[in-house]
Amino acid sequence: MPNRVPLLKGSCFCSSVTYAVYAPPVLSAYCHCTNCQRLNACPCTHTMHFGASDFAWTHSEPHLALLDFYDIPLKPYKRRFRCKQCGVGVASLNSNTHRVSVWGAGLERDGEGKIINWEIARPTAHMFYGTRMLNVNDHLGKWEGYEGKSKRLG
Repeated sequence: MPNRVPLLKGSCFCSSVTYAVYAPPVLSAYCHCTNCQRLNACPCTHTMHFGASDFAWTHSEPHLALLDFYDIPLKPYKRRFRCKQCGVGVASLNSNTHRVSVWGAGLERDGEGKIINWEIARPTAHMFYGTRMLNVNDHLGKWEGYEGKSKRLG
């Protein structure tokens, strides 16, 4: 995306796979759904959704030489990408919504380990909180599904 300055950058653990996003997220939340739990092997994931046109891979070409992908069988329109070198999941593409998701843990950090431009990435809610593995005591709303589109749990 020439002449555009990225708002957020991220990578896999080994930095072989890198990306940039050029607009604020459409959604930024902690997801507690069972798919995220199982696909990321953790109780919840900080997920951010962006329009596909606002996302770009920034590592060297060819992209497929560095990326593996996995299509979720029950949701074949969701393709998850991971680094072939270190195995870390870096993004997913939803071909139904034309959105790309990235995970907060992969965002670029400063020398103190803090996420650069955190004010842009900061989660606004917990979604799919009904299937949580742990209770979270914070000020964010807890939702049965997506924020503002489902029953509020807290």
